[in-house]
Amino acid sequence: MLELLSRRWHLVVLRGVVAVLFGILAIAWPGITVLALALLFGIYTLLDGITSIVMGVGQGTDRAYLITLGVLGVAAGVIALVWPRITVIALLVVIAVWAIVAGVMQIAAAIRLRKVIRDEWFLALSGIVALVLGLLLIVQPAAGAIALVIAIATFAVVWGLILVVLGFRLRTLASADRPA
Repeated sequence: MLELLSRRWHLVVLRGVVAVLFGILAIAWPGITVLALALLFGIYTLLDGITSIVMGVGQGTDRAYLITLGVLGVAAGVIALVWPRITVIALLVVIAVWAIVAGVMQIAAAIRLRKVIRDEWFLALSGIVALVLGLLLIVQPAAGAIALVIAIATFAVVWGLILVVLGFRLRTLASADRPA
């Protein structure tokens, strides 16, 4: 694995640069990023639905399942493409509900485990953070969408920088392994 990575160090650097660029662009234009993701989801779902319908038209026992799945995929894809903002809000509501439920469960687990484990407050704190995230997404969905994009973009920048450093370190290894 090390030999492969060191021979292809430039691709590791390229991946890092692309991640950094994506992160910077997403931070610069978070609203466009959110809508672009909704549109990509719409295109994917539409194509997946069409593929399922085509598969269901053939012979077999699971035709109704495939055709139903395909029709739902086409409908979801069309909705996401025609109303991308609604798609983003629906996704945020799903994430918000998940965060609220997860937060409440983590807080409850911390309370139940407070006599069994040490530093249970970390579990409670993670539950509070999830609960606050969920409530903020419900109360301010637009700001929540932007915040999620900023978090993903920040991760992309950090990850990209790490890949660039790794790539150049691999280059050093590759040149050290070459016979003089």
